[in-house]
Amino acid sequence: MKKPSVSFVIPCLNEEKTLPFVLEKLNQVKKNHSKEYDIEILVSDNGSSDRSVSIAKKMGARVSNATFKGYGAALDNGIKNAKGNIIVFADADDTYDFLESPALIKKLITGEHDMVIGSRLDGNIHKGAMPFLHRYLGTPVINWIINLLYAKKFKIRDSNSGFRCFLKSKYLEWDIKSKGMEFASELLIKALIGGANMAHVPVSLYPDKEGRIPHLKTWRDGMRHLLRILFYAPHFFEITGYSLFFVSWIPLFIGLILGKVITVLGMNLFGIHSLVLLSFLSVLAMSLWGTGLLIATKQTRVSNLYNLILKLEEDRLFFVLIGGFIIIFVSFILIFLKWKSNEFTFINFERELIVSSTMSLCLLLFGLYAVTAHIIKRD
Repeated sequence: MKKPSVSFVIPCLNEEKTLPFVLEKLNQVKKNHSKEYDIEILVSDNGSSDRSVSIAKKMGARVSNATFKGYGAALDNGIKNAKGNIIVFADADDTYDFLESPALIKKLITGEHDMVIGSRLDGNIHKGAMPFLHRYLGTPVINWIINLLYAKKFKIRDSNSGFRCFLKSKYLEWDIKSKGMEFASELLIKALIGGANMAHVPVSLYPDKEGRIPHLKTWRDGMRHLLRILFYAPHFFEITGYSLFFVSWIPLFIGLILGKVITVLGMNLFGIHSLVLLSFLSVLAMSLWGTGLLIATKQTRVSNLYNLILKLEEDRLFFVLIGGFIIIFVSFILIFLKWKSNEFTFINFERELIVSSTMSLCLLLFGLYAVTAHIIKRD
């Protein structure tokens, strides 16, 4: 029976201080497990100007030079150039212990998984290894958002872990695009969307070596993660938009029909101030829904309504827009005629004006988002 082939991929950018420790451990893994696996050690260099490349070659690793800059670009280059059917990657900074990697490989093979994540939060985080904000805010929040938007049968426990093991064939199916640190989030999202069979294994995390300058920039990279997560979630904006739309428009119409303030549990409802707030919520709802439509222009899996709008023929799109503008025009003409019939004197018409102007603004926003979506679609 042919042995599984494993490629250890290490993204590297000026890591001469820590790379020797990493490669020493990997050579130990190769020595101890050569009977179980065919093992390749590949350093994907991202343009190092120090001795990283010469150190890698001297210690027996194969070096592949990444064309594009960035953490994700280096990993993508290494994974695609790897010879193994199984990929294990972790950073070149020696914060992850490659001596623990056999546990991930064994879990992947024996459990017939597509990906195994080394979970720091379930393992041993050594003192000073993870900043407070990363451990108790950043990673848990990213976990929650990814699980909320994408998780079905499997829940992510450590979304920012940089120690992972997976099948190369699956990786190629997932078609990862990110070039920066957000690569880690996209890899999980694509795996979850694709229904991957995944698992966690507890791993250790060690602090940076003294004198090493981290590549991670907390707020910039955190925002990049968030934007990448939302990029694949037009359904989130669509559902949120629908929800707020009904929450705002139902009481708006109730307030219009009642024509007076009512008291419920000591609160005065359906007055002018309540209607203005509901008007704001309805505009917010349309804005969120429209954001989802714009994101959908870059996706292949979208809702039926988004798909219908994006596939509208140009002549039909034109007449839909004209129809909306006619409704807006007629609504304001009716208000003007009502005012004229009272000889342009003050009339108690605030409710009708709020509902009419809110409806007009929502229709206008719908038209703008639809046109913008068709413009983007042509890129």
